[in-house]
Amino acid sequence: MDLAYWHWLVFGMLLIVFEIFVPSFTALWFGLGALIIGVLMLVEPGITLLWQMVVWLAASIFFTWAWFRFFKRIAPDRTNAGLAREAIVGETAHVIRAPHDSVRGRLRFTTPKLGSDEWEFICEQPVGIGDRVAVKDVSGNTLIVTRR
Repeated sequence: MDLAYWHWLVFGMLLIVFEIFVPSFTALWFGLGALIIGVLMLVEPGITLLWQMVVWLAASIFFTWAWFRFFKRIAPDRTNAGLAREAIVGETAHVIRAPHDSVRGRLRFTTPKLGSDEWEFICEQPVGIGDRVAVKDVSGNTLIVTRR
């Protein structure tokens, strides 16, 4: 079974489109490898199937290696995943339920922080509903705040 250049081009484009559904930057590199073979087959149509597969595999491995070795390293990570304390300390919010006895208070941020706009909190000073507080520290899923 011989593959024509357009088989590789279609295969490469399908893999690149597949990357939309699997955001891992894996199918993209195999798709680019297939496009390389498609272009090579346009220039030299007599390449055997074995060499097509070898070059496709080598190009795909090279692109994947280059991604992890060079490009991913310089791409900035703009997420706060795993950095809960650093992402929320210093933020301000409004008290929506004042703490009393052994019940923790509840506060609300104007925009969600770490996936939620409402958090339970502990405060050393007395606070009331509507007071503005600043996050001082994080203890598990509870914020430690000070009154502003």
